[in-house]
Amino acid sequence: MVLDETYLRQTLAELLAIPSPLGVTEAIAAYVKSKLNELNIEFYTKRRGTIVATLPGQQTRADRAIAAHLDTLGAMVQAIKPSGRIALVPLGTWSARFAEGGRVTVLAGDIPIRGTVLPVKSSGHVYGDEVDALPVGWDYLELRLDEPCSSAKDVSELGIDVGTFIAFDPNTEFLPNGYISSRYLDDKAGVACLLTAIKALGESPALAVECHPIFTLSEETGCGCGHAPDDNVGELVSVDIGPVAPGQNSSEHTANIGVKDTSGVYHSALVNKLIALCGSHNIPYHKDVYKFYRSDTNSAILAGNDLKHGLITFGTESTHGYERTHIDSLLSVSRLLVAYMTSPGESDDS
Repeated sequence: MVLDETYLRQTLAELLAIPSPLGVTEAIAAYVKSKLNELNIEFYTKRRGTIVATLPGQQTRADRAIAAHLDTLGAMVQAIKPSGRIALVPLGTWSARFAEGGRVTVLAGDIPIRGTVLPVKSSGHVYGDEVDALPVGWDYLELRLDEPCSSAKDVSELGIDVGTFIAFDPNTEFLPNGYISSRYLDDKAGVACLLTAIKALGESPALAVECHPIFTLSEETGCGCGHAPDDNVGELVSVDIGPVAPGQNSSEHTANIGVKDTSGVYHSALVNKLIALCGSHNIPYHKDVYKFYRSDTNSAILAGNDLKHGLITFGTESTHGYERTHIDSLLSVSRLLVAYMTSPGESDDS
């Protein structure tokens, strides 16, 4: 089956352009539903908004499922200061280092309000060396709105209050050499890979085993896929970001298979199956152990789902920061997803 690289790139660009911080996922969920409709894929929406699609298969027991999450990191208004500046709290776990200097949209009503996240001492002409002396942390940042705000009352009149959501600009770049740099490749690149793999199946006959692509909305809080798999799902694979850094084995130019993360080891039989698929389909891959990491499959296991779990990742530099991956990795991941979805069925106790 041939992968549509243009579709992969375009879908990723469109996903990255839709703000979807934790708690504000309606627009991106609607987008994914529209893509599934274009591909004539049946799906339903669970109470919490998770999208569960169905790719028919000859075997409908011990189904397969593949999860990718639509939610991203972001921020929320923690307090409005008397000066008209705004104190922030992060959505998800990420360093204030990567928030500092970020351009943002405050999601307060129909008219977007723009602003910049700055250190509480941001002017070198005023504070001199004190700017560099500030510690790194969310308590030392504040949001400056691009509105005439000099008091808390001014901010409130814009419809901004404690709990208002804030989306950071992704600053996406697709470079001619194949590198892709952007906030929120986690996990919009994984979503793009999954949709591309589904498209590659085209009008092919039914799969050997029924498969359920699952698009979750709260992975960054650790609960994303806990409620999502139905009882008949026997295997669940997450497609998500894979950290590339010294001491890690993941690559920006291959698919990567998680063996272990913070929650423990992935199911060895499913890990070995993914490795074998890479070998039989000539898909470049690396295995890796992720030290400070959880995926949608972990939340499913912790919720008591009785299934085998695995992890496929696209190699990415500076995860939860200004992330960078390469089209090589995204294509390899998409190929592995196709290989997994089209692989023969196995007995329940294998």
